[in-house]
Amino acid sequence: MLVALSGTPGTGKTSVSNLLKNQGYSIIDLNQIAIDYGFVTGYDGKRDTKIIDIEGLDIYFKEKYKKNGIVFVDGHSSHLLTAADYTIILRCHPKVLKQRLKTKGWKFEKIKENVDAETLDIILSEAYDLHNEKKLFEIDTTEKSIESVFDSILEIIEKNFESIKKYKIGNIDWSEEIFNDF
Repeated sequence: MLVALSGTPGTGKTSVSNLLKNQGYSIIDLNQIAIDYGFVTGYDGKRDTKIIDIEGLDIYFKEKYKKNGIVFVDGHSSHLLTAADYTIILRCHPKVLKQRLKTKGWKFEKIKENVDAETLDIILSEAYDLHNEKKLFEIDTTEKSIESVFDSILEIIEKNFESIKKYKIGNIDWSEEIFNDF
């Protein structure tokens, strides 16, 4: 079973992936696969990011990682993989996300772009366009420790990816933040 672990940069994907890996779960780094297997098609200098062939990656994942057991795909574009059986989207309040990205030393423009994307639910909207709503989960990481986020993911797994009200999409809404000055 392939589980996309997605979210805006800074929401905790890689940190929680490390905990999942330490528990014995298979973790695949989407960006590393893109680099290692030639799915990077260019570079966007203005946005300081690699351009990834998501369709090629999707085919790759369908062929390589449809096996027994749970395999997590860590990456902020992993929600775009139609190969994913389920998608867990990590969310963070825009004000806190801004601070997290500043701490990483990101440039103003890149911070603003990602905070705006979080505010407008861009990743959730993209995931909703591609996946059945029942296969999507949201976890608010704003005030949670990474261990608590890990526990939330384990809860989803233990419930066999059945709907859990507190992780149902649409419970998180930062849209009013769009009116605040950046």
